[in-house]
Amino acid sequence: MTTAITNEILNKALLQPEKDRARIAEALIASLDIKTDPDIELAWQQEIDKRLSEIDKGVVKCIPWEEVRDRLYKNANAQG
Repeated sequence: MTTAITNEILNKALLQPEKDRARIAEALIASLDIKTDPDIELAWQQEIDKRLSEIDKGVVKCIPWEEVRDRLYKNANAQG
């Protein structure tokens, strides 16, 4: 694919709503032919299960994405 076509696709994708951009990103990442280590995949799944359990039990408090994003931007701007 030429750079012009790639740029056109990218520019159109960036104009899409956030949820659609997330779906596009997920599909593109999933399409990469990356070998995964089954042990690492298992460890990640166990970590995900543990965190979901902590959320379900009320052990941890979730922070809305908008708040996290605002904190990140604030910290990035404070650092220069």
